[in-house]
Amino acid sequence: MSVRWETEGLQTVGIVCLVIMFLKLMHLLGLIDITETESSDSDLELSTVRHQPEGLDQLQAQTKFTRKELQSLYRGFKNECPSGLVDEETFKTIYSQFFPQGDATTYAHFLFNAFDIDRNGSIRFEDFVIGLSVLLRGSVTEKLNWAFNLYDINKDGYITKEEMLAIMKSIYDMMGRYTYPCVRDEAPSEHVDKFFQKMDKNRDGVVTIEEFIETCQKDENIMNSMQLFENVI
Repeated sequence: MSVRWETEGLQTVGIVCLVIMFLKLMHLLGLIDITETESSDSDLELSTVRHQPEGLDQLQAQTKFTRKELQSLYRGFKNECPSGLVDEETFKTIYSQFFPQGDATTYAHFLFNAFDIDRNGSIRFEDFVIGLSVLLRGSVTEKLNWAFNLYDINKDGYITKEEMLAIMKSIYDMMGRYTYPCVRDEAPSEHVDKFFQKMDKNRDGVVTIEEFIETCQKDENIMNSMQLFENVI
């Protein structure tokens, strides 16, 4: 396995958000191999777990998944997370298994926060499936909004250079020796500089959601990456 990091920092926005995160997450929870069998979990009933997820009808209305898809997704989630909840340490431990030659801890922290919608320190099935629906079935704008939320670490509505650098460093740390060509120490900072040169239209040192979406929509590589997993399930 090798990953060639392009010199254009913008490509990382789409490719990293979709390729790395969701291939690993769906494999993590056993969701890539979806069966069509009916399930006794048809109403998402839990008798031995702490968290009771929302009903199928409500989740179907909130997402773009069918009833059978939600049943299959839930089976995978419940198998890996019997309690119905995933805390951050568990998330980091499982996620890090896919990057044994690197350190995925920091990136997993950022990714966890992007999924933890209500900021209560745990990911529910609802949180996971709503985010998955956006990234797999959402419009381009919805996907870019989700990606922006990942990079906006402090959730103040702006992406700063410091936030982008933190994300980029965590990506390089996670990939470890699998990056090709070999990563130079200054590479993350160079990516951040290129990112801001393209996105920070008014040169005020921060990127707004409007600047982020406008620039991404004009980038062919990012737009192509947004379509990668539309037919995964």
